[in-house]
Amino acid sequence: MVILTLNCGSSSVKYQVYDWDRKDVLATGIVERVTLGGSSITHKPRGNSDYVLSYECPTHTVAIELILKTLVDPAHGVIDDMSKIKVVGHRMVHGGMKFARSVLIDGEFLSTFESLNDLAPLHNPANLMGVKAAQAVLSGVPQCAVMDTAWHQTMPAWAYLYPVPREWYDEYMVRRYGFHGTSFLYNAKRAAVLLGQDPFKTNVIIAHIGNGASINAVKDGCSYDTSMGLTPLEGLVMGTRSGDIDPGIIFHMIRKAGLSAADVEKKLNKESGVLGITGKWADRRDIEQAAEKGDPIAILAQQIETYRIKKYIGSYYAALGRVDALIFTAGVGEMGPITRKLATEGLGNLGIVIDEKKNDLAKCRNAELDITGPGSKVKVFVIPTDEELVMTEDSYALLSGKYDVHTNYRYSFQDRGYVNKSRADGLVRDLEKKPYLKDIIAKIP
Repeated sequence: MVILTLNCGSSSVKYQVYDWDRKDVLATGIVERVTLGGSSITHKPRGNSDYVLSYECPTHTVAIELILKTLVDPAHGVIDDMSKIKVVGHRMVHGGMKFARSVLIDGEFLSTFESLNDLAPLHNPANLMGVKAAQAVLSGVPQCAVMDTAWHQTMPAWAYLYPVPREWYDEYMVRRYGFHGTSFLYNAKRAAVLLGQDPFKTNVIIAHIGNGASINAVKDGCSYDTSMGLTPLEGLVMGTRSGDIDPGIIFHMIRKAGLSAADVEKKLNKESGVLGITGKWADRRDIEQAAEKGDPIAILAQQIETYRIKKYIGSYYAALGRVDALIFTAGVGEMGPITRKLATEGLGNLGIVIDEKKNDLAKCRNAELDITGPGSKVKVFVIPTDEELVMTEDSYALLSGKYDVHTNYRYSFQDRGYVNKSRADGLVRDLEKKPYLKDIIAKIP
């Protein structure tokens, strides 16, 4: 049985193909510049070299057709017939208050989800395009929606309500929703395994740091508070998003610069964050290289971003009262030792200490790494996230009638003996080049 998962953005489609019977990833890939011109697919089949093809995709339907054509290609494919695909899982960003769990997609779902577009205008319409395109190309194949917001439905009212007029919540659904839910679910469950603890007696802080970034306080195994809010704009400094700002700035710029609401929304989402600070860099690797050469603006961008992370760590520590582990995940969290170092400096009084040498070495997407320093009361882990696996398992469970919310359902990756075969193979190659990694791989008690 093959499960296809899709993550559709406004101009891209990421995918993963998973063989459920073998519990193995067959391929991953992405179609980029969908609808923009100059589009292409990068296909990464397990055990074979990457395949890149330029192919114009004016619509998401054409992009998904290209993915399926590639999957059955005699030279580069990983399945011999599209009928092997039994279910498709979709990442859906904003489920509002309507969806507190993953669901099978039907007509009622589509109309309800479409009504939430105003809550995530940059994400939900693209998600819907992906669903409709997949339905057109894979007619009759069950489609599942896995919500980014579902994980956070356990937050208490004092964490998710804003101090604004009550009717804004009652009539317009204004509240904190939070995002990156599948990543936080995966990391919370894996952290409990690495700690050797009952997941529902575990308190952790998870920093998902990528181009989009958010942080999550997890209390007794459930989301308790998170930095993103009504939309993915609130919270941490991101690649192009501002994160927390004084709301008065918006009105100031409308009055002083003559900007429209749409202008401000675009600037805060696409022209702010570290890109706004530096004026030219959104990729943290570019900023890191410039900072190493002494560029003062790059150094300042690092300081602003990591100061915000540090403040959230401290506030969530206070909210939780006890923290068992701090986890860094996603692109920058997994591969950015400078970000991790700056974000944890001075937290020794909270019992959070990293080993600087281990942290410098911890750049690997195929292993869970322990960078805890001497005397630290809180474990510090670097865990490669796996949102696709959560989507895959939810889709299978929905198809088989076994699905339930995470408090009543056990995922395969919660087992002590769980192995991601693709990452295990990758780790063998990593260790050949970086044998020192074996000394910082997290041990399961």
